[in-house]
Amino acid sequence: MKRRILLAAPLAAVLPFAVPAARAAAPETQPIEALDNALIALMKAGSARQSFAARYAALKPVVEQSFDLAEILQFSVGLLWSQVPAAEQQELGKLFRQYTVASYVHSFDSYDGQRFDILPGARKVGARRVVATDLVSKSGKKTRLAYVMTDAGGAWKITDVLFDGTISKVATQRSDFSGLVAPGNATQLIDALKKKVATLSNGAIKD
Repeated sequence: MKRRILLAAPLAAVLPFAVPAARAAAPETQPIEALDNALIALMKAGSARQSFAARYAALKPVVEQSFDLAEILQFSVGLLWSQVPAAEQQELGKLFRQYTVASYVHSFDSYDGQRFDILPGARKVGARRVVATDLVSKSGKKTRLAYVMTDAGGAWKITDVLFDGTISKVATQRSDFSGLVAPGNATQLIDALKKKVATLSNGAIKD
């Protein structure tokens, strides 16, 4: 697995992630458990030399169900989002989904005994929950990830990922994205995301 971990989980038929009833997760942690299982499957598929396109197709529905990608994108663009034409908003939504999924496929590309441990006791931050997770290597080295969970109409969704428990992926993304959007014009960001997707996937993602 590449060290750089990018944002970006459930219930694709190709990725069997059912949680046994005896240890069913709390509602706010279920999307994270599904994502963790999906990433393990993704790494194993990478080690088995499955194509980028096949791994992307398997992960895509997991990302779409676990993340509130629309909220993340709007926050990342910032205050000018409301001034972006509807057609460009739609194009950004498609490209941001591709970018998020492709980032995970690019980063989690090989398996060497890694596992994810979800820590008990979600922390309440207003109406949101922060759930800590450790990515544990075969040697036992831990990388702390914390997921910000938001209740989106009765379903908990991931709305941010905090690396080392504190560094906000969405805030970093906002810093990157906001400078590429002008009032009424997001074409620079659209072009940038197209290039990122092409680079991450080596041209494998076409739509």
